[in-house]
Amino acid sequence: MNSQQLNADAPSSLLLDVNNLKVTFKTEDGDVTAVNNLNFKLHQGETLGIVGESGSGKSQTAFALMGLLANNGRVDGIASLNGKNLLAMSQKELNKIRAAEMAMIFQDPMTSLNPYMKIGKQLTEVLKFHQDISDAEATKKALNMLDAVKIPEAAKRLKMYPHEFSGGMRQRVMIAMALLCEPKLLIADEPTTALDVTVQAQIMALLKELQKDFNTAIIMITHDLGVVAGSCDKVLVMYAGQTMEYGSTNDIFYTPSHPYSIGLLNAIPRIDGQNDTLMTIPGNPPNLANIHQGCPFMPRCIFATEACINSPQLMPFGDNRLRACFRDMKELS
Repeated sequence: MNSQQLNADAPSSLLLDVNNLKVTFKTEDGDVTAVNNLNFKLHQGETLGIVGESGSGKSQTAFALMGLLANNGRVDGIASLNGKNLLAMSQKELNKIRAAEMAMIFQDPMTSLNPYMKIGKQLTEVLKFHQDISDAEATKKALNMLDAVKIPEAAKRLKMYPHEFSGGMRQRVMIAMALLCEPKLLIADEPTTALDVTVQAQIMALLKELQKDFNTAIIMITHDLGVVAGSCDKVLVMYAGQTMEYGSTNDIFYTPSHPYSIGLLNAIPRIDGQNDTLMTIPGNPPNLANIHQGCPFMPRCIFATEACINSPQLMPFGDNRLRACFRDMKELS
């Protein structure tokens, strides 16, 4: 698959270009492919949502880009950030650009923050590692960033430990830490999963506001399609480590073209009364250690035919859309 097909008429401000990304883990049962030949592009100030069920390869995609795979993981392909291949870098080289050029917000802020270190110290350490500034300058920048993420009494909070913050406030601290050096790429891995609905909305609104301020590109990894609808420009639908569908958020939500995308959207409760019965996708996600040949979604697909014993190619159609499916579009509507 030529990744140039993904954004044929995209603007020239290309930030991240991922080509044939593959993540494999060595296990006692043999090699397991968690991400298989993934391709996408991301431009400055743009938000890409990566969606799919647990085990679809979303988080491993993020860890591969950040150089944070487990010891038994291996990554292949090319992921160019401003022309520099992240996948070919050593850990020492990656350490220099993490936080400075790309940063990540993790799913659970309590396990991502050092419980033995005050928040101010954790923030200033990031700045001093990447920038040649004094303690006073680092503290001032940390204070300004806590203000930017709307943490009240920021000066007081700098002297507090993570356990003294609520879940929503800890997530704001993580966002502040990620944006301290104004990176051009921010990866958010399920950033609102552990938060209640009200705080979720506040965090998403905050990310949107900060994105405008810093012109940051965001990869939003989530299983929450509501979050995607409200924050993403484009959507990549993953299943069993592969791309099922790719396109603009409006196209994916209003005219989904892959049976898996349709299944995910039909499983969302609606408030307009059009879908009184909650639909589900039959079966379970595949065991990646023993995945069958052909389309990975075939065992769960209500549209499956004999053709699906072969692997469908990711093919372009419409306006910058991609789909891996043999079925005619009319048969899926």
